Amino acid sequence: MKLFTGRFLTIVAALALLIAACGGEGEETGTAADQSSTNEAVNEEPSLEGDLNLVGSTTVQPLAEVLAISFEALEPDVIVYVQGGGSSVGVRSAADRSADIGMASREIKLSELQEYPELVVHTIARDGIAVVSEPGCIIETLTKEQVRQIFAGEITNWNEVGGEDMMITVVAREEGSGTRAAFEDMVMEDVLIVDSAILQPSNGAVRTTISVTPGTIGFLSFGYLDEQTKAIAIDGVLPTEENAVSGEYSIVRPLNMVTYGETEEKTQAFLDFVISEDGQAIVVEEGYLPII
Repeated sequence: MKLFTGRFLTIVAALALLIAACGGEGEETGTAADQSSTNEAVNEEPSLEGDLNLVGSTTVQPLAEVLAISFEALEPDVIVYVQGGGSSVGVRSAADRSADIGMASREIKLSELQEYPELVVHTIARDGIAVVSEPGCIIETLTKEQVRQIFAGEITNWNEVGGEDMMITVVAREEGSGTRAAFEDMVMEDVLIVDSAILQPSNGAVRTTISVTPGTIGFLSFGYLDEQTKAIAIDGVLPTEENAVSGEYSIVRPLNMVTYGETEEKTQAFLDFVISEDGQAIVVEEGYLPII
């Protein structure tokens, strides 16, 4: 009887040790799992958040708005605000930090780079500038010299360039516009646009004015070309994306985003997205020329 009792106690003690060992392993495993979860939480990159403000060129504005929608889908805690005002406003807004990114549809001037030494230029696309008339115009092509003379007020009637006997009304962008600055650099050279030109604050306003006003001529970003106006060939070359890419059509300018000083993480993330393959696909879809 004592032998049986001793064996029984031995078995019970062994079971107790086994249970304790199993319980210890379970607690150790659980601790390791908890620690692993904690480490993952610590190592996980925080998502971007906050507002991102873009100001400037009305040419870049609609493209930036579409890019912003796609970027917000990737970074839902970032809200991107885009507004116009013109290229010069964009450069100044970036420089004085009232905007995270300034938009400019022209080359940045040397005077601006000298005034704002920490200005950083990011070329995001290229864009052609087309000379357009109202849809009923019979003129198909003009030489660059004829365009210069028309916008300078030296040619004032369409019959002087093979059109109808009708006075020409010039429509142009206001001072500070990147589209105007680029047009002046590439077409007007040292000649001024005629004082009698109807000045408009945006590409959209130029397009609307020309579309409803007989005898008008103006210039538009490629991104604004549609059936409301008639694109005129320059020296026999139509303003198309294909001709701009090939170099046959020469009135092409850069579209820039500008920042000033050290770039915040969310700002850099947006710029990286814009020049990525997905961002450049949007550039093409919106009618502009990619940089890659």
